[in-house]
Amino acid sequence: MAGLSFDVLRTGKKYRLVNFGETHEFVVESVLANGDFKVKDLLTLERYKLKDLITYGQGKDFLLEDLNEDSGT
Repeated sequence: MAGLSFDVLRTGKKYRLVNFGETHEFVVESVLANGDFKVKDLLTLERYKLKDLITYGQGKDFLLEDLNEDSGT
């Protein structure tokens, strides 16, 4: 399955980002004017900017996926 691009992220939706072996699950709280996103981690409840997770680039395992599609049966 192909991953998402940053331009399809929406406020209030949940996503998973895998990059350099680290997995982060978060909800988008707001879209910032510079094209970044303010997000809240679903496990630690920490708030940060999405670009902080890709500061060192995108690894070979980079994947951004929607968690909202998994919840329905």
